[in-house]
Amino acid sequence: MTVLSMSRPEIDRVHVLRDVVAERITARDASQLLGVTRRQIFRLLQAYRSGGPAALLSKKRGKLSNRSYSAVVRTEALALIKANYADFGPTLAAEKLSERHGLHFGVETVRRWMLADGIWQDRRQRQRRAYQPRYRRDCVGELIQIDGSEHWWFEVFAVRACETNRGILRREDFWFIVATRSEDEAEIRTGQSAGRTSAKGH
Repeated sequence: MTVLSMSRPEIDRVHVLRDVVAERITARDASQLLGVTRRQIFRLLQAYRSGGPAALLSKKRGKLSNRSYSAVVRTEALALIKANYADFGPTLAAEKLSERHGLHFGVETVRRWMLADGIWQDRRQRQRRAYQPRYRRDCVGELIQIDGSEHWWFEVFAVRACETNRGILRREDFWFIVATRSEDEAEIRTGQSAGRTSAKGH
């Protein structure tokens, strides 16, 4: 038993021609169903009667396209990409092959070659970067984010302060923890006037 791989239009063509042979429909009806001329229907019927469904398969199946590149050219291009542009994307790699090596390929061609050779991965194949979640604190103000740089935010008051996620504060206006040499110890430093805050822009 021979198994044939056929496309959906080819399967429909077999069913229609089978009905024509069985005289359930006419050649004119078959031409309307398949969208071809009556002359083409008679050609298909002749091929179907002589070779069966296998005669209706496309003769181009399994053959290389006339516009395809040879294996030598493909191998040379991939060797250049691996040696010089392994960390490049397909677009930039195609530009460099054209500018520096005189090999002119389409971006899609280079992309397919790099995907098949494992040099490039599309978005579906790339693994998403894992980020450690930072859960919410129980109390407001328990975690204050400091940019670490003091600036002259309030020029009229001649005060240097740090920007935080709770507004702009002076360093002596809030509590902060400084890690010491020992991993198990922490030094808590406090300012002189706790609780004084200044909103950004005021």
